[in-house]
Amino acid sequence: MMNRGSGLLLHISSLPSPYGIGDLGPEAYAFVDFLVSAKQQYWQILPLNPTDPDFDNSPYRSLSALAFNPLLISIDLLVKEGLLDAVDISGVSVINNGQVNFETVIAFKDQLFRKAFKKFILSGNENDLHQFCAKNSYWLDDYALFKALRDHFNHLIWYDWPVEIRERESNAILKLSHLLKEEIAYQKFLQYIFFKQWQALRKYCRQKAISIIGDIPIYVALDSVDIWTHPDLFKLDDNRRPLKVAGVPPDYFSATGQLWGNPVYNWDMMEKNNFTWWMHRLRHNLNLFDIVRIDHFRGLVAYWEVAADEETALNGEWIKAPADAFLTHVQNEFEDLPIIAEDLGLITSDVVEIMEKFELPGMRVLQFAFSGDLSENEHIPENLIENSFLFTGTHDNNTTVGWFLSDTTLEERHNMEEYFKHQLTVTEIQWQFIETALASVANTVIIPVQDLLGLDEAHRMNRPFINEGNWLWQLKADQLKAVPVEHLINMVYKYRR
Repeated sequence: MMNRGSGLLLHISSLPSPYGIGDLGPEAYAFVDFLVSAKQQYWQILPLNPTDPDFDNSPYRSLSALAFNPLLISIDLLVKEGLLDAVDISGVSVINNGQVNFETVIAFKDQLFRKAFKKFILSGNENDLHQFCAKNSYWLDDYALFKALRDHFNHLIWYDWPVEIRERESNAILKLSHLLKEEIAYQKFLQYIFFKQWQALRKYCRQKAISIIGDIPIYVALDSVDIWTHPDLFKLDDNRRPLKVAGVPPDYFSATGQLWGNPVYNWDMMEKNNFTWWMHRLRHNLNLFDIVRIDHFRGLVAYWEVAADEETALNGEWIKAPADAFLTHVQNEFEDLPIIAEDLGLITSDVVEIMEKFELPGMRVLQFAFSGDLSENEHIPENLIENSFLFTGTHDNNTTVGWFLSDTTLEERHNMEEYFKHQLTVTEIQWQFIETALASVANTVIIPVQDLLGLDEAHRMNRPFINEGNWLWQLKADQLKAVPVEHLINMVYKYRR
């Protein structure tokens, strides 16, 4: 599927910004220019969906599988468009200390966005907005209403709303839709502005021959518009509460497994509906990105199901999903499948067979390559296949320097010494891993920006076994100037990327 190449992993929120969180403005364009200057072909990001401050602002626990995160809207571009005045942002800045302060960002951005909305309405230039709303009504109407209702009910989870609203009784919905019509219009405006800014950035990427790799979380959050509007597609009880939830058994990250808490799919109902919900989701994402990574792909083949009242993921069971029927349907719907299967963790033969049948590239991680018998380790470069993506580390891993200093075992240290023919030091681990990855047979290599900069554990993006303090890391202004770009370029040419 892929030509031989390489790219960088950096989420939009991690871009530098004077407003406390990365956005779709000037620094995003500057990062594209950096990718071009470093002879990279790919920019991988995390999900763009709206995050929930009640769940650590994780992009993997979103209020919607299709909506966009307004926090990533560029204030500078709103000023440029005339929807904000310079006086509106005078003195407005959040100190960039290398971490996003979500609480502060949410408050001041909402204030500015509401000013922009009022000015937009007064301008009378609403034709593009109306066209956007009409084209995206299949998800936008429900999302804007859901967001307005959620604020109206003081962030109560939707199944605790009045029963007539929880059950979506038409008269009750109509009454509240009228009451909340201004807020609904505001939420649609935010989605329109995000999409407009995203499309402009994507056009710039295409002009510069940079492909964007997006990310689809396999599950949706319990408190989401998707489950409120499609309860029949999930395993819920009569009160719309989850019967079974998702997670993974004990793994590299946790001895008790990971209990995610997302309701699992009712695949029987989805198959009866010709997987319509999933088809909408995939089409939507393939219109936004050049390639999409499906997170926890193995859950499409078999998923770890845990009773909703369990406190850990230990007492679960594997349940089969109709992967063959689903992917056959996907293949019939789309001309090709620019999909990456995140196949990390406990991968069984049925997952491998499905990936091989549909020729889906999987993922390998160099940090996992030095444990056990290296001749059998699937992450070691000698055991890779061309149709794969090799990462030095992912957003869920420690940085490579942090891993080397804190997480490596004696066995891994010994194996690395044998593999590289000398004892590595912390000053060389970064570039040794980057070069080893670039030299591999894997068609595509992705390097987290933290690894390119040689940053330590303090700059990690996510800790999968900890539910707070994640998703905060942010580049500082001009930090990328520390990268020896010529050194990276030499490796790109040397290894034909």
